[in-house]
Amino acid sequence: MYDLPIFQVDAFTNATFGGNPACVVPLEEGFADDDVLLKIAQENHVAETAFFVRRSQGDDDDDENDEDFDYHLRWFTPEFEMDLCGHATLAAAHVLRAHLGHGSFPIRFQTASGPLAVDYQQDGGGWYHLDFPSRRPQPAELPDIISQALSHGPRIVLKA
Repeated sequence: MYDLPIFQVDAFTNATFGGNPACVVPLEEGFADDDVLLKIAQENHVAETAFFVRRSQGDDDDDENDEDFDYHLRWFTPEFEMDLCGHATLAAAHVLRAHLGHGSFPIRFQTASGPLAVDYQQDGGGWYHLDFPSRRPQPAELPDIISQALSHGPRIVLKA
């Protein structure tokens, strides 16, 4: 059985029940098995649940730029793990700053998409600034369910 803190954050808004909801789960003991993380995301029943673990000084995993991050960050939908999620990253940074006392910025995350940084500026009511990778679009297959719903097929399908 797991006893974990869970925060639900409405990203991109300052209104309750507005914006884009994401759950954030700080993990003290490292990441649980993927099936457990997926079940937690399913139970949260929001678009994405972010899980983060503080980088320990002795981290010896094979991440590129290993010294250049503060936290490992992963995102799960109720169906699968995502490789990138903006609003759940914003939510994780907010939980770290507003609820867990993280005071130094930028916060640097290591993710499946590489390093991500979130900065915070107090002026003007407080703003988060996210620095995400730019991915070039690649040709992709149109899913059958979308193809069947369209009266005309697209000229090209790209995925980034």
